[in-house]
Amino acid sequence: MSTAPPISATQPLLVDFILSLDGCAAGDGWPGWWGLQSSEYLEWLSQEPEYLTLMGATTYRLMSQMAEQAAGIDVAEEEKESFAQMAEMPKVAFSSTLEAPLSWPNTTLISTDAVEAVRELKQTSTRPLTTTGSIRLSSSLMRAGLADRFRVILFPVLTGRTGLERIWEHFADYGLELTDARTFAGGLQLLEYVPTYLPRPPGTDWER
Repeated sequence: MSTAPPISATQPLLVDFILSLDGCAAGDGWPGWWGLQSSEYLEWLSQEPEYLTLMGATTYRLMSQMAEQAAGIDVAEEEKESFAQMAEMPKVAFSSTLEAPLSWPNTTLISTDAVEAVRELKQTSTRPLTTTGSIRLSSSLMRAGLADRFRVILFPVLTGRTGLERIWEHFADYGLELTDARTFAGGLQLLEYVPTYLPRPPGTDWER
């Protein structure tokens, strides 16, 4: 009697953003974490799993430059430590314009289609996957159905005048099943969901 072959496990993908309440990933003139990182939040960050971090070319250029500058400029020690930790993490940058070798330590360049590459990484990676920043990449991976979890950390600020990188206008429509929620000291809110792509708004036949 034959038995079915074992189902190969795949690594989960977390699409992850830190945002102001009005959906901006940064603000002109604001410090990192909008200056509101609490010791409780930083302790939680330090307990996160060891991920393989995915990013697009724009995020790679920005973050690698910030990491290079962090040691010599006047920023919070928590920011310097965060960049030092990221340098040690395995990272993948998706780009057809960057050239190897990349200067940021432990970063692999992939120049082929990101969606297909991540589909393969879910099968072959020894770590779970997560995005950092990278709006277009994150949107593409969610639209392709590759994101197992979608998480936002909301910081209690509005950056309507100075806000940069307005996230939501780049995304399709999704239903979100809440799976985790937490409030950190200082009013930071963690919200985690399982996303489901919606090809059209549910419950309506209106043509628009």
